[in-house]
Amino acid sequence: MTQRPFKILGIQQIAIGGPSKDKLKTLWVDMLGLEVTGNFVSERENVDEDICAMGKGPLKVEVDLMQPLDAEKKPAVHATPLNHVGLWVDDLPKAVEWLSANGVRFAPGGIRRGAAGYDITFLHPKGNEEFPIGGEGVLVELVQAPAEVVEAFAKLAG
Repeated sequence: MTQRPFKILGIQQIAIGGPSKDKLKTLWVDMLGLEVTGNFVSERENVDEDICAMGKGPLKVEVDLMQPLDAEKKPAVHATPLNHVGLWVDDLPKAVEWLSANGVRFAPGGIRRGAAGYDITFLHPKGNEEFPIGGEGVLVELVQAPAEVVEAFAKLAG
C-alpha cells in the first residue's frame, strides 16, 4: 500500500433524518441552540434538509436535519436516523483515487457539488467483491475542505 496522499482533517457534518424536520428542529434548534443557515431540497436525492451549524468559522460543524420528499422513495433519508457522517478532506480527488485503488467502495454519483456548496462524494455503506472495504453499515461523506479549513486544522496540529 502506497503512502496516503491526503489527510482527513475533522468532522465536517453529521446528517440526521426523520419523517419530519419539525421534530428534529425542536431538539437541535429550539433546545440545543443551533442556527439554521440554509435549506437544500433535491428530488434526485429525495431530501428536504435544513442546514444548521454549531461553532463558528473554519471549525464550524454542520448538522443537517433531513426529511424525505416522498417517504416511499429512495434514498430513504429518514430510514436510518443517523444518515451519514461528513469528514473534511484536504484533497478530495487524491483521496478518491487512492481509496479506490486500495479497495474502498464508493456510492454512485462520483464527486459532485454538495448541499453546502463543497465538492463531495460518498463511501458506500457496504463493500462488495470488487471493492471489499465499505462503511460497515454507515454512509460516510468526504467533503473537500476549503483553504481556510485546511489552514485552521494545520494550526491546531501545531
